[in-house]
Amino acid sequence: MQNDISKKNWILIWVLGLAGQLCWNVENAWFSTFVYNKVAPDPTIISWMVGLSAVVTTFCTFLIGTWSDRIGKRKPFVSIGYIFWGVFTIVFGVGEFLPKSPVTLVATFVVLADAIMSFFGSFGYDAGFSIWTTDISNEHNRGRLGGALAVMPVIATIFGTVVSGIIVDAFGFFDFFILMGGLVIVIGFASLFVMKDAPDLKPRREEKTYWRQLTRVFNWRTVSENRELFWIFVVMLVYFIGFNVYFSYITIYFVNYLGYSYTIAGALEGGALVLAAFMTIPTAKMIDKGLLARVISIALVANTIGLLCIAFAKGIVPLCIGMFLAGCGYILTLQSLTAWMKNLYPEDQRGQFEGIKQVFYVALPMIFGPMIAAPVINNWGVEKLVNNVPGMVPGPSLFLVSAAVTALAILPLIAANRLHQRRLAEKAAATSDVL
Repeated sequence: MQNDISKKNWILIWVLGLAGQLCWNVENAWFSTFVYNKVAPDPTIISWMVGLSAVVTTFCTFLIGTWSDRIGKRKPFVSIGYIFWGVFTIVFGVGEFLPKSPVTLVATFVVLADAIMSFFGSFGYDAGFSIWTTDISNEHNRGRLGGALAVMPVIATIFGTVVSGIIVDAFGFFDFFILMGGLVIVIGFASLFVMKDAPDLKPRREEKTYWRQLTRVFNWRTVSENRELFWIFVVMLVYFIGFNVYFSYITIYFVNYLGYSYTIAGALEGGALVLAAFMTIPTAKMIDKGLLARVISIALVANTIGLLCIAFAKGIVPLCIGMFLAGCGYILTLQSLTAWMKNLYPEDQRGQFEGIKQVFYVALPMIFGPMIAAPVINNWGVEKLVNNVPGMVPGPSLFLVSAAVTALAILPLIAANRLHQRRLAEKAAATSDVL
């Protein structure tokens, strides 16, 4: 494979990646706010919604990732997934018009609609697009690729907070969901005509049946043969548990606790992240040189300090500083972990290992993060009226807990780096022996 990714593929990476991240941002940042303001100010509903969608996402990535490995195609999954992803983003917004009594019915609707939307999101993005980016890249350009993929959630967050806040304030939630869902539908249709699979992608049928190939990855031998990769997964697990403690509630915190409008809240979240995105440029070179653990260590320190700043901040300036540091931590951690993992994925099981990644990146963090957040909000939050309904609103304690969990990611990082350094030493020794 050549070292360079073609210009056409770079355009597709940015268009498909940004569209996907915008749709994920709508779910992660705005679905929870929608539920609080249009259904009921109950963190338990959000916990169920986030947890179920995480399980569905992971399950889908395993099923579809294995399927795409066996048939040697990614494009159909990207196109079909994106189209229905957009459709069910719009369907979710219908919950605004359903009767609110009993609340159980509308709560069930939004939880199930979110789960179906997440299924098709994973179908198109995780089991299609993400694996396709691995197919068309290699270890010489994955620092830049990881940087691009890490910047996209930040750009999506900037757009999804600043612009989305303006749209929601001006037109309401349903029009906002129509706009975002429609965008993804259009891009899904466009990918049918302009996207191509990697030329060296071939069907991988290591087992006679689909189900045997699917279950092949679930054994201890897989872990023992990929120890460094699984320690990276554990770093990802701990970090994103901390991330999911606060992320679904940050707009609620700014709007319902601090009293800002959606527009101001979006500006607070998005403005500082613009600067954070530029940090991926120098770190891409460090990552390509193998300094992965160093970048992640710096990121974890910045992230933890940023969350502490948010918790204790009383004005816009300290909040922006905290958001900038937390954004740097997020983007650099994701950039480094993405490149690190893609370099270690077994070539014949990329789809399946993308599914394993989802367990540590999505399923467990999105289950345990909200599970930690709910009692923190209910016990140490603030009771307020939200849309004339009494409920508990998250307070600064949520960010303190998140900072503590995030800092713990340094422990598995030490183990991952030890194996990384050993692998590099063995590779250097083998190279010298050949010479």
